This record gives sequence, C-alpha cells and structure tokens, in this order.
Amino acid sequence: MTQAQQLLEYIDSSPSPWHVVESTVALLQAHGFKALSEKEIWQLNAGERYYTIRDQSSIIAFIAGSKAPSESGYRIIGAHTDSPGLRIKPNPEQKRGAYLRLGVEVYGGPILATFADRDLSLAGRVSIKTGRGAQAFESRLLRINESIVRLPNLAIHLNREVNKSGLKFNPQDELPLIFSQPGPDGGSFKGFIAERLQVNETDILAWELAAYDTQPGAFSGLDQAFITNSQLDNLASCHAALLALTKILDQSNPATQVIAFFDHEEVGSSSAKGADGSFLSDVLHRISTTLDDTTQGHHQAIAHSYMLSADMAHAWHPNFSHKHEPEHQPIINAGPVIKINTNQRYTTNAHTEALFVSICEDEKIPHQKFVNRSDLACGSTIGPMSAARTGIRSLDVGNPMWAMHSIRESAGAADHHYMIGAMSGFLRC
Repeated sequence: MTQAQQLLEYIDSSPSPWHVVESTVALLQAHGFKALSEKEIWQLNAGERYYTIRDQSSIIAFIAGSKAPSESGYRIIGAHTDSPGLRIKPNPEQKRGAYLRLGVEVYGGPILATFADRDLSLAGRVSIKTGRGAQAFESRLLRINESIVRLPNLAIHLNREVNKSGLKFNPQDELPLIFSQPGPDGGSFKGFIAERLQVNETDILAWELAAYDTQPGAFSGLDQAFITNSQLDNLASCHAALLALTKILDQSNPATQVIAFFDHEEVGSSSAKGADGSFLSDVLHRISTTLDDTTQGHHQAIAHSYMLSADMAHAWHPNFSHKHEPEHQPIINAGPVIKINTNQRYTTNAHTEALFVSICEDEKIPHQKFVNRSDLACGSTIGPMSAARTGIRSLDVGNPMWAMHSIRESAGAADHHYMIGAMSGFLRC
C-alpha cells in the first residue's frame, strides 16, 4: 500500500479530532509506544517510546533520545487535529413544517457552500452518566457511518443569481441540517444518539458532534497523481509526522524526537489543549526534569532544539493565478513548501530555512518556497504561538493543496511521500 493510500485510510477513520487521536494511538501502539498519564509520575528511559493525551483530542508522542535533553535537545514536529466545519448545537432540534432540522454552529472558517448536497453524517464524543456524583460520567466516541443529515441546495429557479453572486448561507437560518420527517410517534435526536450508543436517553449529559462527509478519500487525475478527501488540512501533516517518527524507530538518535498534534487550531488555539496552551511546554519540561538531573538542564535543552510547524500550503491555482505571488507559486507534486512571512505569521527565518533546505538536499527531496501576495492578508499556524511559548527555533512548512477549508480538498500523492522523507530527515538532524 502506498503512503498516500495509507493517508486516505487514516483520514477516513478519523472524522473528528477525537477520532484522529484514536487512529493515532492505534498506530503508535502498534509500534510499541507506551501511554503516559499527566496525572501520574513519569518514569522515562533513553530510547523508549511514549505518548500522552490531553482531553481526548490533543496528543504528544516522543522517543527519548540516547543523550540527555540538556546535551542534544528536542526535534519537534507540530500539527493539528481539527478541521473547520459544522458542529451540532446543545439543543439542536428545530421543527420547521414537516421537517426536523438540527441547528449548527460554524467551527473555524469552512467554505460553507461545499457542505451543500453532500452525504453528511455525524461524529465526535458524547458524555454518558455512569452513576451518582459530579464526576460519575464517561466519554464515548460516536460515529454514524451512514449519511444521516443533509444541507440541500435551493433550486436555481428560486435563486437565479447563484452563479453570479455565489452560494451564500445565513448561518442561523439557512445552515440547519435536515435530519428527519418525524412521524406521529415523534422521535428525537437525543433518542437517536442514545439508541446508537445503547444507553438511556436520560444518561446523555453532553456532546461535541461534527458533521462530516461520508464519501471516502480517492485518487484522481491521469496516473492518479492527485488525492482528494476531507481534512487534508491538516491530517496530511499529522499522518506524515506519524510515519516519519515510525520510520526511524530502529535508529539511535541523541535528540529526543517529538510529534505534537493539537486541537483548536482552526479557532485560534487558545485553550487548555491548544497550541497556545501549556500542553507542549508541560510535556517538554517533564521530559527534561525526568531525564536530566541538572538544575538548568531544561533551559539548555530548549537552546539545542528545533521545531517544525507542519500545516498545509496554498498551491498555485491555474484558474486563479492572479491570487498568487508571481515569483512564489508552489506546484502540487513538486515537494514540501517552506512558508515565509516577514511579519511572523509563519516562524521561518534564515537559519531555520537553511536547515530545512539542507535536509531536503541531503534526502534528495525537492522543495519550494511560498510567500503571500503583498496585498493579501496572510494566514497563520501553530508555529508562532508554539515558538513564543517554548522559546524554540522554528520554521513553517506544508504540502501544497487546492480548496483549503472545503469539505473536499485536493493535494498531490507524491508530495506525501516527499514530506515523510523530509520530516524523517528533520527528526534525525
């Protein structure tokens, strides 16, 4: 199976951030990684493999280096588990005529029009009562495999300007998802969830549920050069980092190698488990203080470290070439993109850029460079906030893609292979 095919299967098994962590844990455990709880004292040994999870949707995995962190530092790859989309409201039921709709909130910045006329379903986590007491509940993952909700388009006869003005939805009135035509006996959304989880309806305390596209990922184009799926931004980066880490398991490396996947990037990362929170700093400090017995060891480790912030990049679009900077036009299947912004929306500087270029040259991997048009605002990543919180030298990279934040995104099959190779070289440097 090709690495691109493995990526599509990873995405198909991960329709929500909570499922992303579940899929990630399955791969890590298959390669001998051991779970650590933040609630317990850590006992770590050089060369061994570990992971820890915060609130089910952020995860950090690492291989303890052969040398103490104060001597060789960390090599960190950061990415994010969430994608923009639609989330079900706490009291979602809306009876409108003969139909029952589910109210939604917009999560992040999706291209809303792409959710119309898709075979949508729901996935996420549900909190279930298990007894008496404030903490007598458990979290269950839920995935409805079949299409269960839909956002039908309005016929062009009733929206004559749609091809001129674009498809627009009012988030409050026009985005609720069609769920059912309730019969005389009724039937509720909460009851449906309870039935799927095989619990009593009164035992359901809360949920975080996202709409997802049930269409699996696929290859397209002549020679199947392209891949299409939801959540390529940013599960392609997560999967590449995972395979890069497992690719070097049999090699002894002095630096401690870390992959860190955060939730909430699409909404600003300011949460207990987001990249602007303490998760990464907490884990690195615990590793340093466990493996090092010097009082200044952690500060020395930070000075020896590098971080690679991996998030997808904007590929040059032949139909909209005027939207791109003429001298920086990343091409799909032409290698990883180094993302540069002088205002620090990306963290790449001359030092870290040179490091990545050298790695690509050593690994014989093509690479590209991207800056935004000077008259367009630049997006950002987890890189700037992670670098600011940890003090670690960082750069931003990503594979080129089309239709970022659509429910159906496109990228290059060869680029996934290139990125895995570049990340492997970074973890070994």
